Amino acid sequence: MPPRFTDLVQSLPASVPFIGPETLERQRGAAFRARLGANESVFGPSPKVLDAMARADAEIWKYGDSTSHPLRKALAAHHGVAPENIVVGEGIDGLLGYLVRLVVSPGDVVVTSAGAYPTFNYHVTGYGGVLEMCPYNADREDLPRLIAKANETNAKLVYLANPDNPMGGYWTGEEIAAALDDLNDGTLMVLDEAYGETAPSDARLPLPVEDERVIRMRTFSKAYGMAGARVGYAIGNADTIRAFEKIRNHFGMNRSAQIGALAALEDQQYLAQVVDQVAASRETIAEIARDHGVTPLPSATNFVAVDLGGDGDLARAMVKALADRDVFVRMPFVAPEDRCIRISCGEPEDMEVLRAAFGPALADAQEAAGA
Repeated sequence: MPPRFTDLVQSLPASVPFIGPETLERQRGAAFRARLGANESVFGPSPKVLDAMARADAEIWKYGDSTSHPLRKALAAHHGVAPENIVVGEGIDGLLGYLVRLVVSPGDVVVTSAGAYPTFNYHVTGYGGVLEMCPYNADREDLPRLIAKANETNAKLVYLANPDNPMGGYWTGEEIAAALDDLNDGTLMVLDEAYGETAPSDARLPLPVEDERVIRMRTFSKAYGMAGARVGYAIGNADTIRAFEKIRNHFGMNRSAQIGALAALEDQQYLAQVVDQVAASRETIAEIARDHGVTPLPSATNFVAVDLGGDGDLARAMVKALADRDVFVRMPFVAPEDRCIRISCGEPEDMEVLRAAFGPALADAQEAAGA
């Protein structure tokens, strides 16, 4: 007899939110020269992180601290909150899964944007939630419409990435705080701040951490350069954070990763250097795009969305044409945002590979798409 899967699991199609670059490299039989599609930080972590993790690896026989106490204490001091306001988990992805499990029962409504971060949707459907999608408006998530849809459907959760992936724009913290005043009681906003370290200061949410209407998600995967370590954390009301203790994997956090994240947090000088490098790379990507007659969108993240002036067929052809030239990029997957490609920031040598490939790839893509 096969395993007796739940009716819900049997009803779901197999799903992979993203195809990883390693899979693509295996399929093509060669590595990419410029890995600019996953919004990792090619600038890497602080050297202090590498030193700390190397030393920690000597004790990898030990389980990690099940409470992530030193890291939570340091994060609390960094954000000016109490350790009870922070839970650490296996990246934002892991924490989103825990949060959905905490809040969503089969049939419960969750509101998000069509084309926003798909892994969140994967968790919602995996627990039987019903997704209500709002379209983007002028290339950013439509915050007023998300709030209205959440109120209309009595949603359990409403998801907003700020800054946004895949388009790169943002709402100010003041605008989000004002929108929360219109949100019905009992609906929790999930504010995904994965790119918070690269965002302008006015993106910061000016609300007390104990505000029960919102939970903020942060990560060490982007600006801190630790995507492979899978360290994320949530900031929120102490009662909300305490609920994670009922269901989270208490020994799920890698010991060396926790120690590395603590070292990363302590080296804010290195973080500032990376933020400057990201800003310079964003401008280089924008310059390359403009030099070839296409439009870079403003970005508060570590990537730039580039409007190719066509449709999804042209963007898909461009992703392929760049891959044929050893450059890995991605694209949004819902129209009309899928007229763009999304290019992660990189080192100067990555940008030179991109610069050399962009024009010929664009010409091939335009020919293939009949543009």
